[in-house]
Formats: sequence, structure tokens, C-alpha cells
Amino acid sequence: MDPMMKLLCVFGLLVLAQTRAVMGFSGLQKCGFQAIYNFGDSNSDTGAISASLSEVTSPNGETFFGHPSGRFCDGRLIIDFIAERLKLPYLSAYLDSVGAVFRHGANFATGGSSIRPGGYSPFHLGIQISQFVQFKARTIALYNKLSPSEPETIPPFKSNLPRPADFSTALYTFDIGQNDLAYGFQHSTQEQVRKSIPDILNQFSEAVHLLYEEGARFFWVHNTGPIGCLPYSYLYHQSNPGNLDQYKCVNSQNEIAQEFNRQLKNKVSQLSTQLPHSAFTYVDVYSTKYQLISTAKSQGFIDPMNFCCGSFYGVHINCGKKAIVNGTVYGNPCQHPAKHISWDGIHYSESANLWLANRILNGSHSYPPFSVEDACQNLQNAIG
Repeated sequence: MDPMMKLLCVFGLLVLAQTRAVMGFSGLQKCGFQAIYNFGDSNSDTGAISASLSEVTSPNGETFFGHPSGRFCDGRLIIDFIAERLKLPYLSAYLDSVGAVFRHGANFATGGSSIRPGGYSPFHLGIQISQFVQFKARTIALYNKLSPSEPETIPPFKSNLPRPADFSTALYTFDIGQNDLAYGFQHSTQEQVRKSIPDILNQFSEAVHLLYEEGARFFWVHNTGPIGCLPYSYLYHQSNPGNLDQYKCVNSQNEIAQEFNRQLKNKVSQLSTQLPHSAFTYVDVYSTKYQLISTAKSQGFIDPMNFCCGSFYGVHINCGKKAIVNGTVYGNPCQHPAKHISWDGIHYSESANLWLANRILNGSHSYPPFSVEDACQNLQNAIG
């Protein structure tokens, strides 16, 4: 066992042993995690960007939901499969005011978001944390105003809100950082991106510290995926085959993603030391995604650089759009999205997300090597 894994295991076990004294209620059913609070980008956005800035249109959502669901995918995302495994409802986006239910958590992830300000979206991680702080404060104030001894004048309010005690027993998940690299690749040199990593992760650390001060204790942190293996990365770098690996992934971009992940893992280790009553799980999404891409055919998928929705034939056609190029209509989605790893050239298909979730959530790519169910059951036993 490497030193970091040993450190995380020790702190994970310590916090579980101390949970009974920290938590203020018992009698949980099936699972200790009664809520999930997620922070991230389009890889885990369940409707924020669609509700606030730009609608995510059909054919997104066609496979599972049968209609656009605010997700950049034909169906479910990894965060949806996390919720399923924990027997919780899918997370409503914090920015979606129509039909949102926050009884078991909220999703602050927004498409295009990065850890640092700037980039593709105004909703960087600092803004997402500020939104959570306000959400928690207003939730507790409203919940306390609706006294259980008096008839509720507006019943949906209380039934749609998380219980105040649930904030300290919730799972806090992160899937963010890819856009810090992607925006850097687009607007600066790769060496500048590499040098920016410490500052990016310092801001990530500040965000975690703020959540800890708000009572968050259980953190699930995804590292960033192999950005050089996205089909659009390949399309824009295919003219330089010397920079591609055997699976057509862009070597230089993946090397920086791996450096980002190495420093992120160290940062998580530091946070475990600095925040003594915390339990961190660091999830190696990079290796899981690369494993899928490198074994695509044997896993029942077609060429991982062949995406389903949208087109690139000298003209970039976004998923959901159509264009006529030399008399031919491009942009129609493929007939069998389940055979594709990539849904739209940037985001993964539901079938790929399910494959990834099955491996991520069983603990085989996590440090410490706890599955989501194990971590949840350990918490249940500790407060039981």
C-alpha cells in the first residue's frame, strides 16, 4: 500500500469511528448518505446550464429520459449512477427553478465550469461553493421557520428541503478541472497550462476548506479524464500523428492531465491531514476512461474516436444542430448510441458512463479502495 493510500485509510477509519459523536441523529435506512451535493462541469451537470444560459436540446436525453434532461448525453451521467447506487433520486440542478426537489441534495455543477474564474462559464467552483453556502443557510432558516408543531401552510416547502442534520452526513462529490486544462490549451501554451496547475489546485483546496467549515465531512473527488482522448482533441491534432498514441489520443494533452492528477492526489492527501474529521475518496477516473478507450472493441464499442451526435467535416456541427455541406445533410445522431463511447465528441454516452460507473463505484480505482456502498455502510454502522 502506497503512503497516500495508507494515510487516507487511516483518516477514513478514524472519522468513521468518531462519527457517532459528530452526527446528531440515527435510524437511517439502507444507507448513511441521505444527500449528495455535487460540484463540477458538464460531465455532471444535470440541468444547470440548460436552465440558466443555453438550452440543451434534443436529441440529448433520447436513450433514457426520452427527452432533453439538461444533460450533455443521450441518457444518464456518472453522477446519476452514483445516486442510483446510493438509493437516492437523481439530483436537481440548483439553478433549475422548475420542478426541482432538493430533499436529498442538489447539483451545483454547470456545463463549461472550471475551478478558476474565467474560462467557458461564469459558474466557476468558487461561485458553486457560494451557491451552496447560500442554499444551506436559506434551507435551514426556512426549515426552522416551519415548526413541526404547527400546520404547514405550504407543505411542498418542507418536503422538498433537506433536513438540516443531513448536511453533515451528505456525500460531497467533485468532478471538475477538465475545463481549466481545455481552456488553457485553447488560449495559451501547454507549458503555461502545466505551470498553472498549482494555482488551480490551491483554489480547489480553498473550496474544500469552505465546505468543511460548513460541516461537510465526506468527500468523493474525481480526477480529470484523458482529455487528449476526446474525439475533438484528436480531430484538431490528427495532422500531427507524431503527437498521437496508438489509440489516437493526443499525448501532450494527456501528459498534462496526468500531471494535474498527480498534484491533485497530493492535494487530497494534504487536505486529509489538514481536516482531521474528514474522509476523502480520490477516484482515478483517468485510468478508468483510458482503459475503456484502449479496450473499446473488446468491450463491445466501435472506434472511440467515432462520436454519435454532431459532426465534423471541415465544419463543426454541434449535437442537436444540422448543416448542409456540399449538398449533404450532417448532424443527425447515429442509430445505435450504445455502441459509441463518445456521445458528441466531448461527452461520454450513457453506455460508456454505465461502464465507467460500474468500475469507479466498486472501489477498484479509488484511494482508499472503498466502494460507494462500503463507505455508505461503514457510515451507517458508525452511527447505527
